This record gives sequence, structure tokens and C-alpha cells, in this order.
Amino acid sequence: MAIASQTQSALAVPDGALDSPIALYVHIPFCLSKCNYCDFNTYEGIENLMPSFVDALVAEIDLWTARLDGPEITSIFFGGGTPSYLRAESIARVMEAIDASAYVAPNAEITLEANPDDVDAVKSASWIDAGFNRISIGVQSFHDPLLGALSRRHSADDASDAVATARDAGFGDINIDLMYGLPNQSSSMWETTLRRAVDLETEHLSLYGLQIEPGTPLHRDVNRGTLPTPGDDLAADMYELAIETLDDAGYEHYEISNWAKPGHRSEHNLAYWLNKPYLGLGPGAHSSMSNCRFANMKSPRRYINTVAEGSIAVDFTEITSSDMAMSETMMLGMRLAEGVSATEFRDRFGRSLESVYGSEIRWLERSGLVEHAGDRIRLTDRGKLLGNTVFEQFILTEQEG
Repeated sequence: MAIASQTQSALAVPDGALDSPIALYVHIPFCLSKCNYCDFNTYEGIENLMPSFVDALVAEIDLWTARLDGPEITSIFFGGGTPSYLRAESIARVMEAIDASAYVAPNAEITLEANPDDVDAVKSASWIDAGFNRISIGVQSFHDPLLGALSRRHSADDASDAVATARDAGFGDINIDLMYGLPNQSSSMWETTLRRAVDLETEHLSLYGLQIEPGTPLHRDVNRGTLPTPGDDLAADMYELAIETLDDAGYEHYEISNWAKPGHRSEHNLAYWLNKPYLGLGPGAHSSMSNCRFANMKSPRRYINTVAEGSIAVDFTEITSSDMAMSETMMLGMRLAEGVSATEFRDRFGRSLESVYGSEIRWLERSGLVEHAGDRIRLTDRGKLLGNTVFEQFILTEQEG
């Protein structure tokens, strides 16, 4: 892949008014306790930094607003970490800073990630008052022994209660995250989790196969043999069971790992999958806009000190070449049920899909992994199971581009 990549100062990132709206991601790096499978940029035991972190986040919002001339924002997502672990007043303060500094579209989707044990009536009401209209609850499983194996603090009943509490508070758009391919998880356990999820009638479901990331406690336990994981065949069976169960329940399988009731697709995540511009705030947050990708420094302390000095906390930038943009458009867009439009590809890049990826698409078709649907190329059911095999075909080298 042809990429000009380097570590640079914040002066290398975009400056000036944008010609298109953006999605906004706000990274909250705090956790009461870190799950054994997590390799995200999150930390436990640094609660003393919370006040100065909120100050830095508000200052970063002001810095970017001045730099981008008050951009239009179509979606906001508070992720982490555990955003619900922050004080309600702090979350409201950050939202107020966003509202004061940028134009938030009237119909913007505004999501808060939450742990089940943080969701109570008072907090839920405060989140709605702050402007959030969607909540994403990290359930993961409805089996207590599996939750314990993942070092989750909540129980299955806590998760169900959290959904009910959020609903009673007024959230009309609720997502829950679930995981399959877990240590000691059977097909019957997974089916029970799916049935309980369906009974909750949330508007959105995100289902992820467990990824055992190097360096995590779970990775060490699996390597030692103290925790088994289902084989690939069993995980594939669980995925197919989810497709069947959720289809019968009226959910639309609109992205490889995501299901929604009609009208409730995640607008924020669609911005990523459609390779649209987005800005990330907070330590370790990534951004992409104006033919440039960039990321903030990961250390919360370093992030806080840098922003306190009046500087944007970017410490890595990467120029997005045409080859890279085409590759990402294909790899991300193919995750969606509709796939990628040949017309939209040509309009964006000035080259036909056939001229860039003709041989790769023909090979994937012969392999039964993709199919044509009118103007679009999309994954087959088999292709959804072997997505990585498909996506790697769309990585361009400098010579290919």
C-alpha cells in the first residue's frame, strides 16, 4: 500500500473550514477495572486525573473548533474505556462545550457507551438531559460464569435491568454488545444469550467474535491452557445461529457484526464504514479527514499536559494516498450488506471499479465470496464468514495503484 507515513507535529493535520460534515468521537480512557480481553487505550486506577482530563477535553474541543472553523457534526459517540464511569456533571460539561463550539445537526445521533452497573435512573436521566439520544450497553453475555471468565463486574440480571432502566428513563435507541467464541461457551449458551437479547427488544445489536489480543491477561491464560476457546468451526456455527435467530426476530443484518431494527442503524459507525471524515478527541483517539489520518498521543497524562499548554495533542499523522483511500473504501464498504457501488467508486476516485479491482473481484466471485447485485459488489453469506480473505484482496500496493 502506498502511504506517506511519519510522526509529525500538529501543524501537519488539517486546518481551515471543511467542505463536508464530520462524525465526532470522544474517547474516555477510564475504567473501574479493565477486562482481561481488552487491549484498548484504557486505564484503571487513575481516577485522580479525571478533573484535569475533563478540562483538557474541553480545551481540545475549543482548539479544534478554531482550527476547523466550527464544523458541522452529524453524530457524536462517547466511547472508551467507560464513559459512564465519569461523573454525570463532567459528561454534561463536555457536551455543553461541543454544543457551544460546533454546529450539531438537529437530528444528530449522540451515543454514550455504558457498563450495565453504571446505568441507574438518576444517571440515565442526566445523560438524556445532556443531549444523548442513544446508549450502547456492554452486556457481552447472559451467562454469569462466562462474564466472570471475562472479568466483567455485572451479572446477567444486571444487564437486563440496565436495559430496562435506560428504556424507562427515555432512551428510544438502545444497543447492546454481545460476544461469541468465549472460553467454555457452548452453542446452547450462545442461543440462550441470543434469546434473552431478543426478548429485551433493543433497537440495535452488535455481536463480536472474541479476538484474543497479544499481551492481554486472556491471551496469557489461553496460552497456558487454563482457558479454552471454541474452535473456528464452532464460532462460525454461532455466527450463523445469530444470523438465523435475529433475522427471525425482525432485525436487519446490515453490517458483518451489526443488526438493527428498521430505521435504527448506527449512523456514527456508518460514517466509518462509508469512509467519511471523522474527528477523534481524547488520548489515543484517531481521526480521518482532508486526505489525512492522524492520532492523539495515548498517555492520558501526556495528553492532559499537552492540551493544557495550548497545543493539539496529535503525535502521529499519515497522508492518505489515493491507493490507500480506494483500499479503505473497499475494505470498509464491503462490511455492509449493500456492499460497494461501482458508480459511487468511479465518482469518488475517477477510476472504474473494474479497472482497479477487476481481477480480484472475478477471483472472489469464482470462490463464492462476493456477488454482483446490480451496480454493487457485496459479500455472499460465505463471504461474511471469511471476510478477512475478501478484504485482503483490496489492499493496493504502490505498483498496483
